[in-house]
Amino acid sequence: MQRIIGSIGLIGLLAMTWAHGEKPPEPIFPLNLKVKALPLPPRRETARLGAFRLERIWHLQSRSVRFGGYSALLAMPGERWVAISDSGALLRFTPPDRAGPGPGARDLKLSAKGSKDFNDVESATRDPASGQFWVGLEGRNEIIRLDRRLVMNGRARPPGMRHWGLNSGPESLVRLADGRFLTVREVQGRFLASTGNPGLLFPRDPIAGGKPVRFTIEGPHHFSVTDMAQIPDGRVLVLMRRLIWPFPMRFASRLAIGDPRLIREGGVWRIKEVARLASVLPIDNLEGMTIEPRADGRLSVWLISDDNHADYQRTLLWRLSVDPAKLPWPR
Repeated sequence: MQRIIGSIGLIGLLAMTWAHGEKPPEPIFPLNLKVKALPLPPRRETARLGAFRLERIWHLQSRSVRFGGYSALLAMPGERWVAISDSGALLRFTPPDRAGPGPGARDLKLSAKGSKDFNDVESATRDPASGQFWVGLEGRNEIIRLDRRLVMNGRARPPGMRHWGLNSGPESLVRLADGRFLTVREVQGRFLASTGNPGLLFPRDPIAGGKPVRFTIEGPHHFSVTDMAQIPDGRVLVLMRRLIWPFPMRFASRLAIGDPRLIREGGVWRIKEVARLASVLPIDNLEGMTIEPRADGRLSVWLISDDNHADYQRTLLWRLSVDPAKLPWPR
């Protein structure tokens, strides 16, 4: 059983209580985040991963009531990554493939005051140059911007998201390398809905305004978009999910790829399936994804699951790798 160094905090608390120019509060409570490496499934069960290689799976555990429910995953400088939950909790951790034994995780002091501003966080993205974050909230269908210290410095409810529903808001959000922002709505019906997620492509930071391109994303049938990440050559990898069985919940997931240059106003953005994460594999409700370029030219693709704070679900962290040259360019 490994322990990795991490910290967990509530973004709502950070944004509402960190005064401008002040240092963020220091972690004060131990979290004792435990990580268990799971055995890899036999090759016959990973055959549908296509060009992707399943390298590691870990089960993350903690007794903290603030742990779990992660909907977004971001790779950070200095190998201190961030997972963000749908309740606005923020987990800082070192990826377990490079974390040695340590004193355990650290937990930021929490307060319910102000946390309502960050309920229902479903997506997140970051600008590596400025260090700013953007998070997408369903229900209010809002995008909030935070600076590198996680102090809120802007918010917007774009008109194009006004009718995205109470439980079907911006499920994925990615800042593209050219400064545009891509977001896709979770379709009605949540898990059982057909393809056809509405999306918006903003010409710049959504907080700054600007008319977005409206489109519909079309991918594997009956799978709903849960996250997106851009690879260095400009293509976008899309994580999708479907509920297979309601109780206890069993899921299947898909990875698809698309070229954002093909998005047109009022058009259909067709993405191509490139991997099947079948329910026979040790998966759960995979909702977060981040991509990490490697020195050998391959990409590490990291996935994290949302356990919905349920005892019968798990917080799993996957590491796959892929040679981007073996992935198709959709036309």
